[in-house]
Amino acid sequence: MTAVFVTASGTDVGKTFVTLRLIAELTRAGLGVRALKPVASGFDPADIGSSDTAKLLVAQGLRIDAANLDAVSPWRFAAPLSPDMAAARERRNVPFDALVDFCRAPRDADVTLIEGIGGVMAPLDATHTVLDWIAALKAPALLVVGSYLGSLSHSLTAAAALEQPVDADETAATLARFLAPTPIRVLRRLGSTPLAPLLAPWLP
Repeated sequence: MTAVFVTASGTDVGKTFVTLRLIAELTRAGLGVRALKPVASGFDPADIGSSDTAKLLVAQGLRIDAANLDAVSPWRFAAPLSPDMAAARERRNVPFDALVDFCRAPRDADVTLIEGIGGVMAPLDATHTVLDWIAALKAPALLVVGSYLGSLSHSLTAAAALEQPVDADETAATLARFLAPTPIRVLRRLGSTPLAPLLAPWLP
């Protein structure tokens, strides 16, 4: 089983969009795919259908029910905050060792996509960040970045933290000067998903 960790330079820059595209492309290629978003904040039980977890379930052809929600996102929190803060509001935590074990568990799939939460350095608890999570899994990371004002700094910081930068026209050209020979790819926000470029060829 191959595992790929989808992370980002920050929140709301396209992790779920990229994960959904990869599910579709890899499935069309005849591969068995499982997608996880183990930690989710801003989860509203009254509006499950709009959650990232529900979108991942639908993309995998799975029903949106309690068992499948737990199988994809076992640590769900209501507050739209960093995982440590969201968990604290519910007097809960994200148990790091259990999180890593959950991601490592054998699954009937050729590829397991693990979507992170927030950016590379988002805190999971008092001592662990998303970066620690990626390192513990020893999984290749696919870094999703934006093209907003400030993106260059955020992208370079995230890439430096990962020590294996991946993605981000003018933005990409600037990133390329700093990050050569690592390839830089541009994924623009689109109103129509089928117009998006193929992403599977970008996997390591």
